[in-house]
Amino acid sequence: MNSDRLVKVSKYLSKHLRHQPERLGLTLGAGGWVAVEELLAACAQHQFPLSREELGEVVATSDKKRFSLNVTGTLIRANQGHSVEVDLQLEPQVPPDVLYHGTGDRAVAMILQSGLNKMSRHHVHLSKDVETARKVGARHGRPVVFAIDAVAMHQAGYLFFCAENGVWLVEHVPSEYLTIL
Repeated sequence: MNSDRLVKVSKYLSKHLRHQPERLGLTLGAGGWVAVEELLAACAQHQFPLSREELGEVVATSDKKRFSLNVTGTLIRANQGHSVEVDLQLEPQVPPDVLYHGTGDRAVAMILQSGLNKMSRHHVHLSKDVETARKVGARHGRPVVFAIDAVAMHQAGYLFFCAENGVWLVEHVPSEYLTIL
């Protein structure tokens, strides 16, 4: 599959597995899972035919590991980033001492005032390295990277989760735990 098709399929899946499953007539089950056959049939019915092979290639080659298949390959889900109500069934984990969040420079003043908020998503997304955070921030203008004192937050009782693709998730990051790099 060529790179344009990979991107198009990935964006289509993100839209429908993270934000608007109902537009395809899908209902996300426990953990955010949906049957692969149900997804493929819904895509075809909505004039976006997708083969099982293409689906597998998108899951396997996504640079951000946005999607997962279960061990039998019969269920698929978006790993994180949902705006629809879903319980990803993630267990709290001890985070690394420091995590990072990238944003555009226009958001810095608001973040310093109110911290990092999940906005329309279920969690604030954090990276384990500066470079990934910088790339995320660049999508929103001139990138600014915040370091998060995750060890202090964890000690204060904040719950951290790690999605299957390595993205760290937390409900909120108060400004006192943030440092601009």
